[in-house]
Amino acid sequence: MKIDILTLFPEMFQGVLGSSILKRAQEKEVVKINLINFRDFSTSKHKTVDDYPYGGGNGMVLKPEPIFAAVESITDHEKARIIMLTPQGKTFNQRIAEELKEEKHLIFLCGHYEGFDERIREHLVTDELSIGDYVLTGGELATMVVMDSVVRLLPGVLGNEGSVETDSFSTGLLEYPQYTRPEVFREWKVPEILLSGHHQKIEEWRRKESFKRTLERRPDLIDINKLDEKDRALIKELKRD
Repeated sequence: MKIDILTLFPEMFQGVLGSSILKRAQEKEVVKINLINFRDFSTSKHKTVDDYPYGGGNGMVLKPEPIFAAVESITDHEKARIIMLTPQGKTFNQRIAEELKEEKHLIFLCGHYEGFDERIREHLVTDELSIGDYVLTGGELATMVVMDSVVRLLPGVLGNEGSVETDSFSTGLLEYPQYTRPEVFREWKVPEILLSGHHQKIEEWRRKESFKRTLERRPDLIDINKLDEKDRALIKELKRD
């Protein structure tokens, strides 16, 4: 996968791109990530990328010329998904991450000030995404979140490919509780079922715990109409308990 990031603050990405999973993915050449400062594409004397909004109002708006020029300088940009990070966008989730991981080329636009000239939204971007119902100073942090979520799904990035399949939200449920050594810590013991070696019963316990946790914390994730009879019975049992 190729990822291009248009930003006024490329230095913000140094830590996240040079650490952990994103660093490993680049070293393995699973992904190539390129930072573009779209201020370099401004044609004004002072490299201005924003201006006052027509009609008046507070703040400044990002001009279309530098952003269009920056995107059009990218090879094969016509084939890329061009993603604007904005509070007005569709809320990002695991399903969208799994969809984006199938793409060969992603371009992220990191906004600032009072947002983008509407013509950028109408005639350049293919997707608008938000990571939550709140406002950030700019789109850089949101881009890091989306990029990390997508890249970790690419084949060969994680050491254990199976861990992706059991992540929270990947199954439509929150992940079940996890334990490791020691077996007893400060008098708190690991559940006996996990020590039994009975794989079928362990899977049943994990399924039940996933439903239990999801019911407690994110009941909105459960669509009763999509559950089979076994899972519906499990839901009823948990609600009784």
